[in-house]
Amino acid sequence: MPPTKLRNCIPTLLLLFLFCFLVSTSHGRRIRVTRNSTYHSDNSIVYLWPLPKHFTHGDQTLSVSPDLSLSLQGVGSNSSVVQEAFERYRDLIFKSWAQVGSTSEYDVSTLTVLVSSDDETLQFGVDESYILYLDGKQSGSIVGGATIEANTVYGALRGLETFSQLCVFNYDTKAVEVYNAPWYIQDEPRFAFRGLLLDTSRHYLPVKVIKEVIEAMSYTKLNVLHWHIIDEEAFPLEVPSYPKLWKGSYSKQERYAVEDAYDIVDFAKKRGIHVMAETDVPGHAESWGVGYPDLWPSENCTEPLDITKDFTFEVISSILTDMRKIFPFGIFHLGGDEVNTDCWNNTAHVKEWLTNHNMTTKDAYQYFVLKVQQIAIDLNLIPVNWEETFDNFGEKLNPLTVVHNWLGPGVCPKAVEKGFKCIVSNQGVWYLDHLDVPWEKFYTSEPLEGINNTDHHKLVLGGEVCMWGETADTSDVQQTIWPRAAAAAEKLWSPLEATAVNNLNQTILPRFQYFRCLLNNRGIAAAPVTNFYARRPPTGVGSCFEQ
Repeated sequence: MPPTKLRNCIPTLLLLFLFCFLVSTSHGRRIRVTRNSTYHSDNSIVYLWPLPKHFTHGDQTLSVSPDLSLSLQGVGSNSSVVQEAFERYRDLIFKSWAQVGSTSEYDVSTLTVLVSSDDETLQFGVDESYILYLDGKQSGSIVGGATIEANTVYGALRGLETFSQLCVFNYDTKAVEVYNAPWYIQDEPRFAFRGLLLDTSRHYLPVKVIKEVIEAMSYTKLNVLHWHIIDEEAFPLEVPSYPKLWKGSYSKQERYAVEDAYDIVDFAKKRGIHVMAETDVPGHAESWGVGYPDLWPSENCTEPLDITKDFTFEVISSILTDMRKIFPFGIFHLGGDEVNTDCWNNTAHVKEWLTNHNMTTKDAYQYFVLKVQQIAIDLNLIPVNWEETFDNFGEKLNPLTVVHNWLGPGVCPKAVEKGFKCIVSNQGVWYLDHLDVPWEKFYTSEPLEGINNTDHHKLVLGGEVCMWGETADTSDVQQTIWPRAAAAAEKLWSPLEATAVNNLNQTILPRFQYFRCLLNNRGIAAAPVTNFYARRPPTGVGSCFEQ
């Protein structure tokens, strides 16, 4: 607009601006806001996430003492894992200004946790079951108070999470209360493998952020952190046997020392969470050659890794050996996806090797995968490979192989038919970096879909949501993961009949929005549930329970 006409329009523009300001939605005076006195007013909805396997409840309200104490009993009565977890949950349940030492009478003043074993080994398939009784001490109940019974410390951890979700702070009474008591809950997971992939190669994530993700995983009862530590873009992990490998990191400040990795594993174990590391070979490994260029077939062929050299497999063996010491989880991911072998054919010494061994590039790809699988198995590791390995080699894979689905539905039914175990991560419904996939798709995806032979159901270990890091770093990773990952978490924990519902908006959405608010209250930056695109901020004013 020319300057003269602009000056003539200034009064009109000012009036228009003033009008818009007065009616602006940011003023909050022209918007109808729904207000809820409490989200526990509907007794037909159970605000627990994930939903327990079996439960009954009443209609009483119990008060919980801010002096709540732990009575740890049974063979596992000396468990530091349970004791530390109790203190963490106390801090979540009670306000920092709660009136400790109050002389008031409370219905629940002691939480009794009975653990039947003192074995704190975190093995795959460890018993995570628990029973929770929650009743007033004056009710005449045989149990009374609050009691968690578990066979292992890890079952006790899951019970503590459920107990914490039943405890709600009442701002009117300024006390913690339990609604709809008495409660009886008998719970265990549907699947043993309930995973979340975290990619620290595409963007480095500080140890503190990784721990925050693990903490949030424990709130949803997810139990496997699939740590995609390294990829073609960056190699941030220290490998003592080959100390130049982490020259492939983005910078010296974006690295994980061995001590960092041990710290993360220990932090996760105290929350009942395994850490499954991944070394993705033979593709996705360009960063390895920054420190050791001999791993590249040539300067113009930087991946797949050089199949012709013993050095390549010596490095892989040493990496797995070093990682075996750090990561005690008996399942290890070897990648094997998206392998473009064209440059093997275009590199003279590799082409000569293929000819001498009477191999095509596809044969060489299979040879590489099987050889690395055997290295892992010799270290007493169960190998996991992405589904391309099964699509290409089928029954030639080692029979111990766990096939990891990602390309779409259909591979797990084929894999279990051949006797392989499988993990489900269908990218169309369980990839968190796909921002246009709504929570409903995460929730309604069924891991056993297409597997009609019930004898094969046990071969599906479970599922995993994947947080690939191309567009996620410390600034947005939490709101990209949450709350959608929690939708899959309930699918993997709760019984099928509890999650196979028709009207999600009436039965699941209120509970899911409530849980998202719980995550926010616990300091987790979970994005609004009903956003069209994930991780975006709210589109307007309103209650956390309605976004």
